[in-house]
Amino acid sequence: MRQGTGWRIGFILIITLIAGFILLRTPINLGLDLQGGVHVVLEAQDVNGEFDRESIRRAQAVIERRINALGVSEPIVQPEGNRRIIVELPGIHDQEQAIETIGKTALLEFKDPNGNTVLTGALLQSATIGQDQFGRPAVNLEFNQEGAELFAFLTARYVGQVVTITLDNEVIQRVTVREPIPGGKAQITGLATYDEAREITVLLQSGSLPVPLEIIEIRNIGPSLGQDSISRSIKAGIFGIIFVVLYMMFYYKLPGFVADISLGIYVILTLAIFNLINATLTLPGIAGLILSVGMAVDANVLIFEQIKEELNRGKRLRPAIEAGFNRAFVTILDSNITTLISAGVLFYFGSSIVRGFAVTLSIGILVSMFTAIVVTRSILNAIVDRNPDQMIKYFNIRGVSR
Repeated sequence: MRQGTGWRIGFILIITLIAGFILLRTPINLGLDLQGGVHVVLEAQDVNGEFDRESIRRAQAVIERRINALGVSEPIVQPEGNRRIIVELPGIHDQEQAIETIGKTALLEFKDPNGNTVLTGALLQSATIGQDQFGRPAVNLEFNQEGAELFAFLTARYVGQVVTITLDNEVIQRVTVREPIPGGKAQITGLATYDEAREITVLLQSGSLPVPLEIIEIRNIGPSLGQDSISRSIKAGIFGIIFVVLYMMFYYKLPGFVADISLGIYVILTLAIFNLINATLTLPGIAGLILSVGMAVDANVLIFEQIKEELNRGKRLRPAIEAGFNRAFVTILDSNITTLISAGVLFYFGSSIVRGFAVTLSIGILVSMFTAIVVTRSILNAIVDRNPDQMIKYFNIRGVSR
């Protein structure tokens, strides 16, 4: 075995072991169509006849912050048209709470005894879960400088009177002001549970929605549908890989066997990269992965056909392998670049589902180039270098005995 080939084989073994370790330690994130969850469509409602697309973009940002605070794994929040926002929450358990949270306007108001709004949640600096003086759940509020001045004015002017705190026009607390509060800090008490306190905190931390949103569609996707999709996809993938492996070994013999090894390494590396970038695997993503498997095999076919041509021209095995890889490289590079460009266009202009397909396809293409050009070449050279004259018989080349 040549020295350069030896370190390449060592490098391939190391990264394959690392990738396998990543797969064993970290499960792959599954999308809504695979693990179930909830699909919600929200539509913006006109306020005083005024509406613009910027409001939708700001509402989308608020919803994303709320969902992130809820701890939902890999949510999807995207606009649809000019008025709608689609929200997908995979693997969520308390669906009703999530739906209620993401759709609330979350307008916090402090009103004087006559019902006039003096201070709103827009001036909040922070909102945290806390406890009142009796150890019961509460929400601690702290305003910015402008909010602190308005809150001090409110509490100083209405000492002995009742100030009302509302959230989306619903009264959540009525407080009798005992003394002026100049520090810009307040507390919402009288909450029944810590879950209620947490929900209010999430709403206030993420900010209020710029426009009211109405839930016009809710679809619960059960995990059984996702499990059935996974089972079918795995079955199709297994049968497809088995047929490919057998065909490559039967038609190309030793090179086909090496290609099968590279294909296994390709799958391990690709799935490990999905984990490292925290990608979410969906059904279109699985389709992209299977398509890239086919392209990985296609690259090996191009290489092996070039090697056969070089052998038929009279070259010895080792030079024929080198020439075959070198000549096939340009063709492989051109075809993969055009596919990557197409995937880039799909990612830029497509929806989240199409983007998932584009991402998995792109990753698969890049990894397939590495396995075809580096992995297959290194393994094949390592085997052939032991005895090139004897190894020629394991290549499916008729009439060649060198």
